[in-house]
Amino acid sequence: MSSSPMLAEPKPEIPATTTSSAGELTTERLQSFQADFGDKPAYKLAQNAVTQTTVDDIALNRAVITSTDHTFSNLLDDWEVTNQKKSGRCWMFAGLNLLRVGAMKKMNLKDFQFSQNYTLFWDKLERANYFLEAIIETADQPIDDRTVAFLLGHPVDDGGQWNMFVNVVKKHGLVPQAFMPETESSSNTARMNSILIAKLREAAMQLRDLRASGAPMEAARAAKQDVLKVIYRILSMHLGTPPTSFDWQWNDKDKKFNRDGELTPQQFAENYITLPIDEYVCMVNDPRETSPFGKTFTVQHLGNVVGGQIVKYLNVEMDVMKDIAMRTITDGEPVWFGCDVGKMMRRDLGIWDAELFDYKNLYDTPFDLTKSDRLLYHQTVMTHAMLFTGVDVVDGKPRRWRVENSWGDENGKKGFFVMNDSWFGEYMFEIAARKSYLPPELQEALELEPIVLPPWDPMGSLAR
Repeated sequence: MSSSPMLAEPKPEIPATTTSSAGELTTERLQSFQADFGDKPAYKLAQNAVTQTTVDDIALNRAVITSTDHTFSNLLDDWEVTNQKKSGRCWMFAGLNLLRVGAMKKMNLKDFQFSQNYTLFWDKLERANYFLEAIIETADQPIDDRTVAFLLGHPVDDGGQWNMFVNVVKKHGLVPQAFMPETESSSNTARMNSILIAKLREAAMQLRDLRASGAPMEAARAAKQDVLKVIYRILSMHLGTPPTSFDWQWNDKDKKFNRDGELTPQQFAENYITLPIDEYVCMVNDPRETSPFGKTFTVQHLGNVVGGQIVKYLNVEMDVMKDIAMRTITDGEPVWFGCDVGKMMRRDLGIWDAELFDYKNLYDTPFDLTKSDRLLYHQTVMTHAMLFTGVDVVDGKPRRWRVENSWGDENGKKGFFVMNDSWFGEYMFEIAARKSYLPPELQEALELEPIVLPPWDPMGSLAR
């Protein structure tokens, strides 16, 4: 008995791969690259060096090293540095380091630290609420919408901005470090963050589904509170429970006993913050053509406290930023700032200079992007916040800047770094300073409605 053969299913046609010969790396081109490298003895010498030694040791500009020291005509610090360890809390450490200067003077202490863990706890909880609120507000947008995708990519980052620091302090106050000391997770946030992110993304799906099913906004916000109760629980396990009050007493540097009694964190902040943080404004230097000087900016979905201050920048020329930073320091106050920390930096020596490494001559190629170009082409962003505690002024102009970092005391000069003014112009982006230092026309500009930049704009990078 015979049977008819089964007909094979037709295979889907695979489109032919098209290549452009003009863009191909041909054998001839590869040979020309090899010949170009082989014909230059200097390239071979550089290869011998770079394959055996870190490139920054080879490209290090000795002239910069030998002309840079840690002396300053105006020096404010006389205390030890702090250490954020394996966390992205630089903005928070820099803010608390700024505020502790006045607190130490008021309490007559040689050294003092506010609890960085306390402010971390409240920032995380507030930021979880901020994220979930944004998810509810964007629930009618597709899951692959760029804004929704951005939000899901950044639920509770460690980074932050000056206005976000002020939001936490004004709402939740401060406590001495002894009343909420560091924990394993505050000093090494990655694992805790991964748990928080997993829970918040799960909650984002639930809240979007609720809204998609027709549930009113009130129902979504009620569901959000249930999630936040869990977030509080997770944070308490990792960071400890923040105190609602504490008994504050201390021995000052003259061995005199002092007692302030039972205080809430809000009362402690009111008693020992000596700077008028409400008068501080954020100035940035953003030279892109799309960012006019003398205008204010904000970044969409950049913040931490629902109902708190928005992150608001005033875009100023670089000479304005330098002048205000210099005058603030010479008047006796440190300056909070944000920068692109990793560029042209020698960590062990604690030096930044725009010409610190001579990559141009080592690689025989220029690196010519301007600051504006580097922003546009993703070559520079704000990555770190620190504190200026000194400046060296020559003929009325800053020559170099003293920097209090928060990386411990193993690098630089016991944790303090020196920034040459050439670096300030290229890689500095932001300072927070009193509004009164601005010229009248820029004070008026602060009242302008801010231009809203998209969530992924580089001016939001410090918070990520």
